Amino acid sequence: MLTSQDEKLIALLRNNARESVSELARKLHLSRTTVQNRISKLEQSGVIKGYRVEFAQEYTDDLVSAHVSIKVKQKLTAKAYLALQQLPHVSALYAISGEYDLIAIVQAQSLQQLSHLLDEIGDLEGIERTNSSVILETKFER
Repeated sequence: MLTSQDEKLIALLRNNARESVSELARKLHLSRTTVQNRISKLEQSGVIKGYRVEFAQEYTDDLVSAHVSIKVKQKLTAKAYLALQQLPHVSALYAISGEYDLIAIVQAQSLQQLSHLLDEIGDLEGIERTNSSVILETKFER
């Protein structure tokens, strides 16, 4: 069960996971030791499972992004999932309902690199077919 202080701490970490424990403590009006203990507890309990890099808009604006709908051969679903997880240009993978089984979010440095990446995804064992849509513009993200 999360306390209200835990929720506030998580919100601050979501905003900036690299913020110092001292600064977090100041913002939460708690001691540095208390905040460090709360972070450790949240990590050990699995509430916080890791930290990631968030890219600046200037960097992501130069990337070519696409949604790739993927139809998987049912007996090879686990193999396909593991193979997709190994591709560094796949930033997210969602299981979905409907005609396709998965949607991958991919990012590449150029259209040429995206084309090669789509070929690579299509050639993975267990992938039956794909359908991709290039993202032209992000209207908003949350």
